[in-house]
Amino acid sequence: MARDDQPGSTLPRRQLGRALREARQGAGFTLEQAAQEMEMSKTSVIRIEKGHNEKVKLRDVDGFGRLYELPEEQIEELKSLAQQAATKSWWAGTHLMKAGFGTYLELESAASELHLYQSSIVPGLLQSLDYAKHVVRPFFPIDTPEDIEQRVALRMRRAAILTRQHRPVHAEFLIHESALHVRVGSVEVMSRQLRHIADMSTRPNVTVRVLPFAAGLPGTWAPVLPYIILDFPANSREFGSEPPVVHTETTMGTMFFESSDDVKVYRDIHESLRDATLDECRSRDLLRQVARRYEQ
Repeated sequence: MARDDQPGSTLPRRQLGRALREARQGAGFTLEQAAQEMEMSKTSVIRIEKGHNEKVKLRDVDGFGRLYELPEEQIEELKSLAQQAATKSWWAGTHLMKAGFGTYLELESAASELHLYQSSIVPGLLQSLDYAKHVVRPFFPIDTPEDIEQRVALRMRRAAILTRQHRPVHAEFLIHESALHVRVGSVEVMSRQLRHIADMSTRPNVTVRVLPFAAGLPGTWAPVLPYIILDFPANSREFGSEPPVVHTETTMGTMFFESSDDVKVYRDIHESLRDATLDECRSRDLLRQVARRYEQ
């Protein structure tokens, strides 16, 4: 489903909304009844439960908690989540992101595992500086040089989740072979980019597998658009038990899929694609082989 982007911290909003929804359902209240008791509109209750409100008033959280007869300790925990939701993230304030992408960045920065598929260009988290500049510039022709630099800097900072010392994210990248041959920038840019991917794939938390042209259309799936499956730490102190999310980005905007059925569909797709890829060693060899061709 589509999601409006908000500048506050996304995960605490989602945690708070889900906890309030479960508490309402556990207490036997309908949305209409809760809205009437809280003297607010049904739409307002829905927005809070879906984590769409940038800020949730502490008195409203307290009111919901007492309406649902929650223990005092749990009400205080929900208030803490509401306060965290107002915290600004490091990318807050930039005017250069598409609607919905701030939400994705919040989820990406907290994920413990990523499973990605990209069909035509190098995934953003694996892009080198020069490659990223050449990818960004054509899509934003009216941007100033300063805007382009800011977009690229944002992309480079994102990649730190793969190399940070504390809990680096485990990421599995499935990349179609066409992305190795779609020329972005000069042959030197492409050569360095492919070598960068090969080097990153030697990290213990990064897996890169190439889907070769010879694989055709794996499984029974129609051609698949790029996607990212995000998994989160189980029962972590910071984020609780955040359920997995699938993120896709199309020409028309960002989409998130959160239902267990939707996530399972994407996991099945990912497994089919993975089964058709080259193994890690052969993928790394192919990356370096194509890099050498660009150097000739």
